[in-house]
Amino acid sequence: QVQVVESGGGLVPAGGSLRLSCAASGRTLSTFAMGWFRQAPGKEREFVAAISRSASSTRYADSVKDRVTISRDNAKNTLYLQMNSLKSEDTAVYFCAIRSGGGPYYVPTGVADFGSWGQGTQVTVSS
Repeated sequence: QVQVVESGGGLVPAGGSLRLSCAASGRTLSTFAMGWFRQAPGKEREFVAAISRSASSTRYADSVKDRVTISRDNAKNTLYLQMNSLKSEDTAVYFCAIRSGGGPYYVPTGVADFGSWGQGTQVTVSS
């Protein structure tokens, strides 16, 4: 069974950048579609970005589009989320998620689409 661990969160001023990483162990990531979600206090977990198994297809939430980039390095078994121009409303715990199955270009976006989750990494943007 694959396990994922997020890292790279922290405190950053508004307008700053962060790169989150999600390292996997147990199985090669090339067999999974992967995604990033976030959850702010008192709010539901929401979709941020996702990438297909082949890495050729990506999708982004409208709230982060043009500010974040999702990528994966299957050789390193790692998923990334580059976040730029951060805003206070980006403050949340960010979770990495993986999904087995689906075609090489399939990009899941719903919480229920993913089967395994990391513990999350806190991102705090100060205004």
